[in-house]
Amino acid sequence: MAAVIRKRPAPDGLFCPAAGAGGREKKRPRYQFGSIYNYEKLEVLGEGTYGVVVKARDLRTGEAVAIKWIRPAVASARGVDGAVAPDLRAVFREAGCLSACRGHPSIVQMREVAADEVTGDVFIVMEFVGPSLESRLTRRFSEGETRAIMRQLLRGAEELHGAGIIHRDIKPDNILVGPGGALKICDLGMAVPARPAGEPYPEETVGALWYRAPELLMGFRSYGPAIDMWALGCVMAEVLTGEPLFGGAETSDDMYAKVLELCGMDTPELQTSLRELSEAGQEVLCGLLSFKAEKRLTAAEALSHRWFDEEDAPLSTLCSQPDRRGFISFF
Repeated sequence: MAAVIRKRPAPDGLFCPAAGAGGREKKRPRYQFGSIYNYEKLEVLGEGTYGVVVKARDLRTGEAVAIKWIRPAVASARGVDGAVAPDLRAVFREAGCLSACRGHPSIVQMREVAADEVTGDVFIVMEFVGPSLESRLTRRFSEGETRAIMRQLLRGAEELHGAGIIHRDIKPDNILVGPGGALKICDLGMAVPARPAGEPYPEETVGALWYRAPELLMGFRSYGPAIDMWALGCVMAEVLTGEPLFGGAETSDDMYAKVLELCGMDTPELQTSLRELSEAGQEVLCGLLSFKAEKRLTAAEALSHRWFDEEDAPLSTLCSQPDRRGFISFF
């Protein structure tokens, strides 16, 4: 029988033989899920605060997939046997966001939501793509290569925002590189449906520090898709320079000071640091990194800019480059 995902321990105990479940009473599923016993573990890809991601094989088709197990929330209700219940709200929120972008080439695709019939754990099964963009940033990319990268990422953001979703954690770690340089935005664990203007979100902090928009750094909890556009601007600068634009910032105050220095006054410092970028390219970058959210380019506006009228450079070598750091991160 195939190996399957277990709730604890992780990651080494993530999969176990189905036969090992003998004698344990199965829990009645409240929802219609696929079975995690249809997948065989191949290797652990990443582990973080919120869960574990493994590469697995679909025993029915032979297809390689990525399976994400979301850790039970600390505040979740405990069953009669003391086990912590899976955070179904987190699973369904992420699965719903992925489902809303089904079929788009620049968003990682969900295969199904699966469950362990014995433990009650729930998993998100997705297509297996490849390494993270972050692991491939070993050099500076040319303007043509950067345009090819940004065209794909902006199309992905346009799809997300058009579906009423804010990703809230775009960064090179959450962008996957597939065959031929195809890029896919992944890890929608922080993604949420956009709220009406002025309505705050409950989380005090979202987004990785080096990619966090000024309005988030100032503590605003009412924001919109513009926070994703800022993060994409940070990604664009990192692709061009080979280094994080705001690398070295350790606190929100550090980050805010760096943002003010580079982007606070019509971005003169930012333009100076990227003199080799064409005028059109600088317009896109500065538009994405506008300090004021209301002046920031949307994905559709960026894609319609004259910079994207020019030809992209091929990205076929992107997958063949040596890794800089790690393989993939979903957290």
